[in-house]
Amino acid sequence: MTQPVRTLDIVSDAICPWCWIGKRNMEAALAELAADGLHFAIRWRPFQLNPEMPEEGVERATYRAQKFGSETRGRELDANVAEAGRAAGLEFRHDRMLRTPNTVRAHRVIRMAEAAGVQDAVVEALFRGYFQEGQDIGDILVLATLADGAGLDSVAVTTMLRGEEHRAEVLAEDAAARQGGISGVPSFLMDRHLLFSGAMPPARMAEAFRRADAILSARAAAA
Repeated sequence: MTQPVRTLDIVSDAICPWCWIGKRNMEAALAELAADGLHFAIRWRPFQLNPEMPEEGVERATYRAQKFGSETRGRELDANVAEAGRAAGLEFRHDRMLRTPNTVRAHRVIRMAEAAGVQDAVVEALFRGYFQEGQDIGDILVLATLADGAGLDSVAVTTMLRGEEHRAEVLAEDAAARQGGISGVPSFLMDRHLLFSGAMPPARMAEAFRRADAILSARAAAA
């Protein structure tokens, strides 16, 4: 009997460092599960860590000093992230990150990428562009260039972002996630059932996915 392919939704924000770490840990977990015959359809869903952020974004150092109480505390948190990133095989270059962007445009590009079948590649490009290259992923031209390198057409992306396409849907999904009880990212859902939030290690993540799949299979068999 063929094992059904379940949907795994990841609720995340493009400027959430733990979401990039969680993505890398998830990839390791899914590779382990694939060896056991378990496969998942991956979808990325929007969440704004800073829903009140101005559309043009803000200067990062000043913003984080206000948010966390001081620049020193912000640098301590960055160091913790960098250490966790190294454990996952990622390099964070906080020294290159000069702005904290509004991420609605980034989420619109991610939504556009789903229909084109390149959503995962676009998410990875945005994470890398922001966290390693220090690019302003609230800027239309930056987003178009990063998306083009991940398989979307830059002209189509630019045209979309200069209009209103996907904006209402992104904001509605963000609101629905909050109304559904999600307050932190990354959050992982299997077939729309919330499993956990956080960038847990690959082995623990694999076990959580395995157990959830078993529970859903048992429920389906008993129905």
